[in-house]
Amino acid sequence: MGFPDRIERTLEVAHPPAKVWAALTTAEGLAAWFGEEATIDLRPGGSAHMTWSNGFSVAMRVERVEEPTIFGFTWQIYGLPADDPRRTYVEFTLEPVAAGTRVTVVESGFAQLPANAYRKAYESNTGGWASELSELISYLDAA
Repeated sequence: MGFPDRIERTLEVAHPPAKVWAALTTAEGLAAWFGEEATIDLRPGGSAHMTWSNGFSVAMRVERVEEPTIFGFTWQIYGLPADDPRRTYVEFTLEPVAAGTRVTVVESGFAQLPANAYRKAYESNTGGWASELSELISYLDAA
């Protein structure tokens, strides 16, 4: 039996897609809810970087930009050395709904990992997305 390869979360926020898009795709937006510092070159092949106050940082590569509905990137896998070439792919999809925007985030690529690395990365990111999406909602509600 293989490992689940993806984490998927969907939520609805009471904000228009343009506002959610800016929170996901600008350095200011990302730094406000996802990390403490962020840079982003918003184009396929562009680089992005986030740093947290605990000193953790992550390099990202922008893979897909279809404004204002799809934003995708690859990033380092938690628990692996920084020079490990394996990455997971994260994709945000925004859909207008009557109350605002339906946000779906899917992170995939975990099945490429051996059992010990898989467990650490998958469990960390599963909890991480719950926390980070809560912070996204708080940021959008306060902005």
